[in-house]
Amino acid sequence: MKTPDMARFNLLFGLWMFFGLSTAHAQTEDYDKFSIGLGVFFTDRETDTRFDSSLGAPGSNVDLEEELGLSKSDSVFRIDGYYRFAPKHQINFSAFDLSRSASRQIQGQINWKNTIFLVDTVVNSDFDLTIYKIDYTWRFMQRDNGYLGLTAGLYVADFGINVFAPLTSQLGLSDATAPLPVIGLRSRYEFSEKWSFRADGEFFFFEYGDWDGSLYDIYAGVEYSLFKNMGIGIGVNAVKMDLGVTKPNLTGNLDWEYSGALVFLRFNF
Repeated sequence: MKTPDMARFNLLFGLWMFFGLSTAHAQTEDYDKFSIGLGVFFTDRETDTRFDSSLGAPGSNVDLEEELGLSKSDSVFRIDGYYRFAPKHQINFSAFDLSRSASRQIQGQINWKNTIFLVDTVVNSDFDLTIYKIDYTWRFMQRDNGYLGLTAGLYVADFGINVFAPLTSQLGLSDATAPLPVIGLRSRYEFSEKWSFRADGEFFFFEYGDWDGSLYDIYAGVEYSLFKNMGIGIGVNAVKMDLGVTKPNLTGNLDWEYSGALVFLRFNF
C-alpha cells in the first residue's frame, strides 16, 4: 500500500476506533500542558510549476525533479508539539524545511517568467521551501483514553525558486509566502498506559485574494511511552497542495506533494 493510501487508511481506522470508545468519565485536570516532538522526516516529493511572464506569455510546465534534477527523496529535521491551555483546548504547531538544490543540463526549452532557457543549457536550481503549521484544536469529545477534536488554523508555505544558467548568466526567480487556512479533525486513542495512536486530517479548497487551489494534509502514527514524560513514535504524513497565484509580479501554478515516514522523540511537561 502506498504511503498516502496508508495514511488515509490509518486516519479512518483511528476515527473508527475512537467512535467505538465506551463512554468513560471525562479526563481529570491532571494533564500535560506542553508537548514537543523532535524527529526526522523521510520524504518523497513531486513538484510541478509554471510561472508566466509579466507580459502575459504562458510559461513552461516544469517538473522540478525530472527536468531540473532536484532530489525526490530526502530526510529533514522536523519539530512539532502543542500547548494545552485548558482541558479541551490546545494550540498545535509544526515546522520543517524541504529545501533542495541541483544542477542539470536541460533536455527541453524552459520558459520561466521573463527568461528563456534553451535546450542543452546547464541550469543550477534552488528550491527553498519551509513549512510552518499552527492551528487550534477544540476537543469536543473527550474520554479517559482518548479524544476527538475540531481543528482550524494556517498552513504556511514560504517558498522561493531560483533558476540560474552560469554560462549565460540568465536568472529566473520566483518567491512568495502562502498562508493557507485549513480545517480538520484531530484524534488520539490510548490502547494502554504505554501505547497510543494518533490521527489527524486537515484540508481546504479555497479562493482567497491572489491565491486559489486545494490542500489536504493527513497524518497517522503510534507512540510508546518510555518514561513518564518521554516517548518515542513513528508515523506517516501525506500532503498534496495545488496552488494558483495571480499577483502583479507572479502569475502561475505551483503544485506539489510529499509523503513519508516520521520517527521522533516526544517530551511532555
